[in-house]
Amino acid sequence: MADVLENAEIIAEIAETRFRDGGGRRVIIAIAGPPGSGKSTLSEAVVDRLNRDSPGHAAIFPQDGYHYDDLVLNAIGRRPYKGAPDTFDVHGLRHMLLRLKANEDDTVAVPVFDRDIEIARAGGRLIPRSTDIIVCEGTFLLMRATPWDQLKPVFDYTVFVDVTEEELRRRLTARWVHYNLTPEEIRFKLDENDMPNGMTIIAGSAEPDLRIKN
Repeated sequence: MADVLENAEIIAEIAETRFRDGGGRRVIIAIAGPPGSGKSTLSEAVVDRLNRDSPGHAAIFPQDGYHYDDLVLNAIGRRPYKGAPDTFDVHGLRHMLLRLKANEDDTVAVPVFDRDIEIARAGGRLIPRSTDIIVCEGTFLLMRATPWDQLKPVFDYTVFVDVTEEELRRRLTARWVHYNLTPEEIRFKLDENDMPNGMTIIAGSAEPDLRIKN
């Protein structure tokens, strides 16, 4: 946890500097990495640090809110591979990022993924105009493949969380055990979806401004 807090402090200071240097213009930071890399925990720590002295100064905007609904995934035969690059509304995510960056609306409602039911909740989080720094966290934010490659130019600063393949497998196994999946379900999740996605993310992401080992 100490490393997370130290890294969060570094990223928070960078975000604050970008905000000041931009004359008070809203700043969007991307924190990307494979599933299970710890990017969500780091993102929360960054936002907590930014809000410590000024509540509401920062907010999290998660990529996972842009999962296609299960009805759509079932219709196109991709439900078992939920979380793969082609199971997200990338263009919807990009347009929301642009809307958030423009910061012209009093309040913006963004979708949030509910992992307990594996469904995105529309309007799950409100981000007011007074929020100065947004931390966007997700797996494919820095991917070089189309259409994901349209996202990186929107960000003011990018972070990638690295993790070894062995540690990634351990963490993802623990995640699915926590959700009471059977051994066979866990094997499928890991070998047919999560680990291939993780390796794709590691190999296919553009170089970030900051790379963190976790």
